[in-house]
Amino acid sequence: MNIIDISQVLHNNIPVWPGDTTFSFELSWTKEASGSVNVGKIEMSAHTGTHIDAPFHFDNDGKKVIELDLELYIGPALVVEKKNIQMLSPEHFNDVNFEGVSRILIKTESWIERSEFPTSITALSPDLAPFLAKKGIKLIGVDVPSVDVLDSKELPAHHSLLENDIHILEGIVLDSVKEGIYELVALPLPIKEADGSPVRAVLIER
Repeated sequence: MNIIDISQVLHNNIPVWPGDTTFSFELSWTKEASGSVNVGKIEMSAHTGTHIDAPFHFDNDGKKVIELDLELYIGPALVVEKKNIQMLSPEHFNDVNFEGVSRILIKTESWIERSEFPTSITALSPDLAPFLAKKGIKLIGVDVPSVDVLDSKELPAHHSLLENDIHILEGIVLDSVKEGIYELVALPLPIKEADGSPVRAVLIER
Protein backbone atom coordinates (compact mmCIF):
# COMPACT_ATOMS: atom_id res chain seq x y z
CA MET A 1 0.00 0.00 0.00
CA ASN A 2 1.40 3.39 -1.02
CA ILE A 3 0.20 6.38 1.03
CA ILE A 4 0.65 9.87 -0.44
CA ASP A 5 0.40 12.72 2.03
CA ILE A 6 -1.40 15.66 0.37
CA SER A 7 -1.46 17.84 3.49
CA GLN A 8 0.42 21.07 4.06
CA VAL A 9 2.89 20.89 6.92
CA LEU A 10 1.77 23.08 9.82
CA HIS A 11 4.54 25.33 11.14
CA ASN A 12 4.91 28.75 12.67
CA ASN A 13 5.56 30.43 9.31
CA ILE A 14 2.73 28.84 7.33
CA PRO A 15 0.85 31.57 5.42
CA VAL A 16 -2.74 32.27 6.41
CA TRP A 17 -5.51 34.45 5.06
CA PRO A 18 -4.46 38.09 5.53
CA GLY A 19 -5.78 39.21 8.92
CA ASP A 20 -6.62 35.69 10.11
CA THR A 21 -5.11 34.03 13.19
CA THR A 22 -1.51 33.03 12.58
CA PHE A 23 -0.43 29.48 13.36
CA SER A 24 1.60 29.02 16.52
CA PHE A 25 2.99 25.93 18.22
CA GLU A 26 5.04 26.09 21.38
CA LEU A 27 5.77 23.95 24.40
CA SER A 28 3.73 25.13 27.36
CA TRP A 29 5.49 22.53 29.53
CA THR A 30 8.92 21.13 28.91
CA LYS A 31 10.21 17.82 30.19
CA GLU A 32 12.86 19.69 32.14
CA ALA A 33 10.31 21.98 33.83
CA SER A 34 7.59 19.39 34.43
CA GLY A 35 9.90 16.60 35.37
CA SER A 36 8.16 14.11 33.10
CA VAL A 37 6.70 15.35 29.77
CA ASN A 38 6.72 17.88 26.95
CA VAL A 39 3.24 19.37 26.32
CA GLY A 40 2.54 21.51 23.29
CA LYS A 41 0.09 24.37 22.80
CA ILE A 42 -1.46 25.23 19.42
CA GLU A 43 -3.14 28.44 18.31
CA MET A 44 -4.56 28.58 14.79
CA SER A 45 -7.43 29.40 12.47
CA ALA A 46 -9.72 26.52 11.53
CA HIS A 47 -8.84 27.33 7.91
CA THR A 48 -5.07 26.99 8.15
CA GLY A 49 -3.30 24.82 5.63
CA THR A 50 -5.22 21.78 4.38
CA HIS A 51 -8.76 22.03 5.72
CA ILE A 52 -12.44 21.47 5.10
CA ASP A 53 -15.12 24.15 5.02
CA ALA A 54 -18.35 23.37 6.84
CA PRO A 55 -21.41 25.14 5.39
CA PHE A 56 -21.59 27.24 8.59
CA HIS A 57 -18.39 28.94 7.39
CA PHE A 58 -20.39 31.00 4.89
CA ASP A 59 -24.02 30.34 5.90
CA ASN A 60 -25.27 31.01 9.42
CA ASP A 61 -27.87 28.27 8.97
CA GLY A 62 -25.38 25.78 7.56
CA LYS A 63 -24.12 22.62 9.22
CA LYS A 64 -21.13 22.78 11.54
CA VAL A 65 -18.21 20.38 11.37
CA ILE A 66 -19.58 17.93 13.94
CA GLU A 67 -22.78 17.54 11.88
CA LEU A 68 -21.04 16.50 8.66
CA ASP A 69 -21.15 12.95 7.33
CA LEU A 70 -17.69 11.42 7.72
CA GLU A 71 -18.27 9.23 4.67
CA LEU A 72 -17.79 12.36 2.55
CA TYR A 73 -14.12 12.39 3.46
CA ILE A 74 -13.25 8.72 2.93
CA GLY A 75 -13.47 6.86 -0.36
CA PRO A 76 -12.56 6.86 -4.05
CA ALA A 77 -11.42 10.23 -5.38
CA LEU A 78 -10.51 11.26 -8.91
CA VAL A 79 -7.48 13.53 -9.35
CA VAL A 80 -7.60 15.68 -12.51
CA GLU A 81 -5.17 18.28 -13.82
CA LYS A 82 -6.60 21.63 -14.93
CA LYS A 83 -3.68 24.02 -15.29
CA ASN A 84 -3.35 27.57 -16.59
CA ILE A 85 -7.07 28.29 -16.25
CA GLN A 86 -8.31 31.38 -14.42
CA MET A 87 -11.89 30.19 -13.84
CA LEU A 88 -12.92 26.52 -14.07
CA SER A 89 -16.26 25.96 -15.81
CA PRO A 90 -18.18 22.85 -16.96
CA GLU A 91 -16.55 23.03 -20.39
CA HIS A 92 -13.20 22.22 -18.79
CA PHE A 93 -14.53 18.87 -17.53
CA ASN A 94 -16.20 17.50 -20.64
CA ASP A 95 -13.24 15.16 -21.11
CA VAL A 96 -13.43 13.73 -17.57
CA ASN A 97 -14.80 10.27 -16.81
CA PHE A 98 -16.61 10.50 -13.46
CA GLU A 99 -17.70 6.87 -13.36
CA GLY A 100 -17.27 5.24 -9.97
CA VAL A 101 -16.34 8.35 -7.95
CA SER A 102 -18.19 10.93 -5.90
CA ARG A 103 -15.09 12.99 -5.01
CA ILE A 104 -12.92 15.05 -7.33
CA LEU A 105 -9.56 16.67 -6.53
CA ILE A 106 -8.34 19.36 -8.90
CA LYS A 107 -4.64 19.95 -9.54
CA THR A 108 -4.35 23.54 -10.77
CA GLU A 109 -0.75 24.33 -9.79
CA SER A 110 -1.84 27.96 -9.42
CA TRP A 111 -0.28 28.23 -5.95
CA ILE A 112 3.34 27.22 -6.36
CA GLU A 113 5.14 29.17 -3.64
CA ARG A 114 3.36 27.99 -0.50
CA SER A 115 5.66 29.96 1.80
CA GLU A 116 3.58 32.99 0.80
CA PHE A 117 -0.17 33.53 0.58
CA PRO A 118 -1.08 33.72 -3.14
CA THR A 119 -2.17 36.90 -4.87
CA SER A 120 -4.32 35.04 -7.42
CA ILE A 121 -5.56 31.48 -7.87
CA THR A 122 -7.62 29.28 -10.15
CA ALA A 123 -11.22 29.57 -8.93
CA LEU A 124 -14.47 27.75 -9.68
CA SER A 125 -17.34 29.29 -11.60
CA PRO A 126 -20.75 29.00 -9.90
CA ASP A 127 -22.14 26.94 -12.82
CA LEU A 128 -19.58 24.18 -12.20
CA ALA A 129 -21.38 22.92 -9.08
CA PRO A 130 -24.66 21.87 -10.78
CA PHE A 131 -22.64 20.22 -13.54
CA LEU A 132 -20.62 18.20 -11.00
CA ALA A 133 -23.74 17.37 -8.99
CA LYS A 134 -25.27 15.76 -12.08
CA LYS A 135 -22.13 13.63 -12.31
CA GLY A 136 -22.67 12.43 -8.74
CA ILE A 137 -19.90 14.48 -7.10
CA LYS A 138 -20.31 15.08 -3.34
CA LEU A 139 -16.86 16.48 -2.46
CA ILE A 140 -14.47 18.75 -4.32
CA GLY A 141 -10.87 19.35 -3.32
CA VAL A 142 -8.60 22.12 -4.60
CA ASP A 143 -4.89 22.86 -4.24
CA VAL A 144 -5.55 26.51 -3.39
CA PRO A 145 -6.89 28.31 -0.29
CA SER A 146 -10.39 28.86 -1.68
CA VAL A 147 -12.82 27.74 -4.36
CA ASP A 148 -13.63 31.43 -4.99
CA VAL A 149 -11.42 34.26 -6.17
CA LEU A 150 -9.45 35.61 -3.23
CA ASP A 151 -11.15 39.01 -3.00
CA SER A 152 -14.71 37.70 -3.25
CA LYS A 153 -17.17 38.72 -0.54
CA GLU A 154 -20.25 37.06 -2.08
CA LEU A 155 -18.49 33.66 -2.43
CA PRO A 156 -20.63 32.46 -5.34
CA ALA A 157 -18.77 29.17 -5.78
CA HIS A 158 -19.08 28.30 -2.08
CA HIS A 159 -22.82 28.95 -2.13
CA SER A 160 -23.38 27.14 -5.41
CA LEU A 161 -21.55 24.08 -4.09
CA LEU A 162 -23.69 24.14 -0.94
CA GLU A 163 -26.88 24.45 -2.97
CA ASN A 164 -25.81 21.37 -4.91
CA ASP A 165 -24.77 19.38 -1.81
CA ILE A 166 -21.07 19.36 -2.68
CA HIS A 167 -18.64 19.73 0.20
CA ILE A 168 -15.32 21.55 0.16
CA LEU A 169 -11.71 20.51 0.83
CA GLU A 170 -9.12 23.27 0.34
CA GLY A 171 -5.36 23.65 0.43
CA ILE A 172 -4.41 20.12 -0.62
CA VAL A 173 -0.95 19.46 -2.09
CA LEU A 174 -1.02 17.57 -5.38
CA ASP A 175 2.39 18.54 -6.77
CA SER A 176 3.64 14.97 -7.20
CA VAL A 177 0.25 13.31 -7.70
CA LYS A 178 -0.66 11.96 -11.13
CA GLU A 179 -4.16 11.92 -12.56
CA GLY A 180 -6.19 8.88 -11.61
CA ILE A 181 -8.39 7.33 -8.96
CA TYR A 182 -7.15 6.99 -5.38
CA GLU A 183 -8.65 6.31 -1.98
CA LEU A 184 -8.97 9.60 -0.12
CA VAL A 185 -8.88 9.96 3.66
CA ALA A 186 -9.28 13.56 4.91
CA LEU A 187 -11.13 13.46 8.22
CA PRO A 188 -12.00 16.68 10.05
CA LEU A 189 -11.63 16.98 13.80
CA PRO A 190 -14.85 16.60 15.84
CA ILE A 191 -15.02 20.27 16.86
CA LYS A 192 -18.61 20.89 17.95
CA GLU A 193 -19.08 24.56 17.04
CA ALA A 194 -16.56 24.82 14.21
CA ASP A 195 -17.01 26.36 10.78
CA GLY A 196 -14.05 24.41 9.45
CA SER A 197 -11.30 22.03 10.48
CA PRO A 198 -7.73 21.17 9.56
CA VAL A 199 -7.33 17.66 8.15
CA ARG A 200 -4.52 15.20 7.55
CA ALA A 201 -5.36 14.39 3.94
CA VAL A 202 -3.83 11.33 2.31
CA LEU A 203 -4.32 9.41 -0.90
CA ILE A 204 -3.91 5.62 -1.01
CA GLU A 205 -2.89 4.18 -4.34
CA ARG A 206 -5.00 1.25 -5.46
